[in-house]
Amino acid sequence: MDLPPFTFHDSSGRVRAVEAREVQIPAAGRALAGELVRPDHPVGVVVFAHGSGSSRFSPRNRFVAQRLQEAGFATLLLDLLTAEEEDEDRRTGRLRFDVALLARRLLAAVVWAAEQPSLRGLRVGLFGASTGAAAALRVAADAPERVAAVVCRGGRPDLARDDLPRVRAPTLLVVGGADEPVLRLNEEALGLLRCEKQLAVIPGAGHLFEEPGALDEVANLAVDWFARYVTPGGTGS
Repeated sequence: MDLPPFTFHDSSGRVRAVEAREVQIPAAGRALAGELVRPDHPVGVVVFAHGSGSSRFSPRNRFVAQRLQEAGFATLLLDLLTAEEEDEDRRTGRLRFDVALLARRLLAAVVWAAEQPSLRGLRVGLFGASTGAAAALRVAADAPERVAAVVCRGGRPDLARDDLPRVRAPTLLVVGGADEPVLRLNEEALGLLRCEKQLAVIPGAGHLFEEPGALDEVANLAVDWFARYVTPGGTGS
């Protein structure tokens, strides 16, 4: 379903038209709900993988997505679980840690995006949060030809530990300085990654980056990383 179009001023001051639509992404016989937002003349596409207990409506992911749209990127936010699976996961807590399942769903979304006429030929970045970061890293390891760059926010790379040495896409790990357990996990992951990599620590920020300016800094880092490695003219592409 098409959503009302809108315009905004991008970082260079130009007025850009944006198309937004609700989509259904096929994944092994299931349909995953998503929202595709495409500015005119997109420079790349970023697919989001949400964390446990979250969805395509994550306010933090949507904040980052809007900043990416303003920088010229198309964005795809989707639910990695169906409504029925979400109900099951609320009861059991099992599916949120099924990285193999989440990665298959995320890869299906990446393949779907590449097949869309309005996105064809664009390079793809992955933005993963919490457990979604593990799914993003596994997809990057399993399908290196499809993933140009990865950004993880407060990620759980330990859930994809065996996949980390196979990741080839440039990977940015963003962690709050006050999120000490997750910071340690990301420091360990940095040592296992063999790709272009960086660990960015936001001083004083917790796991949800709720502190003033923290999420804004996450968005700035993500925009810069994807601009460098996903856009055709990026310095790292």
